[in-house]
Amino acid sequence: MPVLVASDLDRTLIYSAAALALTMPDARAPRLLCVEVHESKPLSYMTETSAALLTELGDAAVFVPTTTRTRKQYQRINLPGPEPTYAICANGGHLLVDGVTDLDWHAQVTARLAEECAPLDEVREYLMATADPVWVRKHRVAEDLFAYLVVERELLPEDWVKELAVWAENRGWTVSLQGRKIYAVPKPLTKSAAMREVARRTGASLTLAAGDSLLDADLLLAADKGWRPGHGELADEGWTAPAISALPERGVLAGERILREFLRTTAQGATA
Repeated sequence: MPVLVASDLDRTLIYSAAALALTMPDARAPRLLCVEVHESKPLSYMTETSAALLTELGDAAVFVPTTTRTRKQYQRINLPGPEPTYAICANGGHLLVDGVTDLDWHAQVTARLAEECAPLDEVREYLMATADPVWVRKHRVAEDLFAYLVVERELLPEDWVKELAVWAENRGWTVSLQGRKIYAVPKPLTKSAAMREVARRTGASLTLAAGDSLLDADLLLAADKGWRPGHGELADEGWTAPAISALPERGVLAGERILREFLRTTAQGATA
């Protein structure tokens, strides 16, 4: 019976230059591997140690990259190790099987959203009407499933995000602030639902998960065991639960620790 490992990517396993948190003396900084290039520029990294650990994990468990990224954004990431059979994109809106969207799964998700949530157009119009161009850099719609803004954090009024969250809550949507992005996501659009589907298909005996943002909370709660790093929305809120380990590590070294925990627990599960 395989062990399934569903992990968030950005600021959990891979890190932009701004998120690395290299607080040690320069001479003691870890060697980094670039795992994403965008517009001919390096964008995301993990340590070389993490790369070796992820390769080992890919051989020991069913590793499922699990991300809010669109399929196009996910596909420019070049992770080390075996090519994952399954990947979860668009916060659970797309389940990739050998790199191809499972159309039945996507149809199930969109039908549920149509039943339970205010339409995307209503949310998008609200964002366009209330977000100030002074601090908004981009308006984006992802996969016709959810919307997000790219903002200047230092100019962003904290009250605006809180007001958006209340407005969205009443319409079946949730709000998450991650770095320079504010996400508005339908509540039924979850990573956890897609993870359960992969667990069903693979017959996984144990599910493990990791993530740093509020959009990862449902994933962590759905897994048998989960980890969160010492940075991110969940850490800022002091969020925890009985089967969740709150790690002290921050930045790219948190990625190493999470992969070590995945491997250790996978080995224990295999011998249980």
